[in-house]
Amino acid sequence: MAEQLGFDLPGVPALGRADFLVAPSNAVAIAMIEGWRDWTGRKLLLSGPEGAGKTHLTQVWAGLSGARVISAADLESAPVPELARGHVAVEDVHSITGKSDAQTALFHLHNLVLAEGNSLLLTGQGAPAHWGIDLPDLASRLTGTPTAQLDAPDDALLAAVLAKLFADRQLTPRPELITYLLRRIDRSFASARDIVAALDAASLAQKRGVSRSLAATILDKGGPSG
Repeated sequence: MAEQLGFDLPGVPALGRADFLVAPSNAVAIAMIEGWRDWTGRKLLLSGPEGAGKTHLTQVWAGLSGARVISAADLESAPVPELARGHVAVEDVHSITGKSDAQTALFHLHNLVLAEGNSLLLTGQGAPAHWGIDLPDLASRLTGTPTAQLDAPDDALLAAVLAKLFADRQLTPRPELITYLLRRIDRSFASARDIVAALDAASLAQKRGVSRSLAATILDKGGPSG
């Protein structure tokens, strides 16, 4: 089992397969990414909350397949026929709610990629039915796409996430700080990311190490997840 987990972070997090911690909340998703050649219809939708590892798994798949990666919001000006000549990953499809040009471009990209015999990975937050896709033909294709879900973390995974986030910032907290944060922050990857960033900033500003007392100060003042 790998020992680290990569996330959608500022800076340069490790995004290789060996950096992804497999846990019950993401085991199915990573298995489907690794078995991408067997995707039904040669496409997969990867869904999960912010910071759950969607970008990391997208990069893992790009490394395995040689796919190009593009944000859904950038599709309006993208060379769709050129993209469709290879495997493609489109990130944050939920972000193009109400954007008719981007939706039309994604619809054409979807059809062209599959017509060329290539594979398509789509990512987003929540179920496609809640993305507010206005283009009926695109909406039907999204709802008909096999989905892999990244779920909210349990304590063990969230602790590993916090440790990885601290390590990415060259911080080495005492174990009791991780335990304390698990009791105080929301059970989400986004909350873990926010509190680590806040602790890093406060540590630099106050020229003191990250600690439980520093975390308590931030959380008691209504900081991240406080």
